[in-house]
Amino acid sequence: MKTRILSAAALAALVAAAPVHGQATSAAAAGSVQTQASQAAMTPAKTLALLKEGNARFAAGKSTPHDYPAQVKATAAGQYPYAAIVSCMDSRVTPELTFDCGLGDIFGLREAGNVVDVDTLGGLEYATKVVGVKLIVVVGHSHCGAVKGAVDGVQLGNLTELLKKIEPAMTKPVPAAKSKDDAYVQKVAEANVRLQMKEIRDKSAVIRELLQSGKVGLAGAMYDIETGKVTWMAD
Repeated sequence: MKTRILSAAALAALVAAAPVHGQATSAAAAGSVQTQASQAAMTPAKTLALLKEGNARFAAGKSTPHDYPAQVKATAAGQYPYAAIVSCMDSRVTPELTFDCGLGDIFGLREAGNVVDVDTLGGLEYATKVVGVKLIVVVGHSHCGAVKGAVDGVQLGNLTELLKKIEPAMTKPVPAAKSKDDAYVQKVAEANVRLQMKEIRDKSAVIRELLQSGKVGLAGAMYDIETGKVTWMAD
């Protein structure tokens, strides 16, 4: 009888510890974090699904409760993130929040207009080849100020050179309304995501090899600053 009671208690403990749907593959709940084992079990497809679930929770106002102090302690000895997110520096676009992630879940590389330069490529090579992330995501967003600046041909110190990296995403002719044409700005922002994905493929032999082997995936997405929803682009 004693053995049966212990077995039932153990079973109850296992059931109580089991994550709910939507958190099944996420180590973000409470104080838990990604481990070497959980990272190794991830694939590009599983990582993409995890990010989609996280954004769905965020947009619905049902983000996971995070015990950040506990996660600080749990990640002190090492990090095992599953994704690297290249996004704009816009203060309303924070990948850790929009994908409902905890500490140690993702690398966040942020630059105006989600532009990819040699420094970003170096960071992505470290993330994929050295640390072992499974997916790179380039995230643009609606009403992007950097895209508007490129469309308007803004000249401002070092910003001028940055905006030039977005110009190839612009279709011609540029409408007379320029950045006031919301549809055109959105079109350029989406094209810019694809442009920066191409930069990653073309200018990093390290990442290209990982993509070709299937060890790492590459995805593009657009974040809507009015709804909090992420729309994923087709390959």
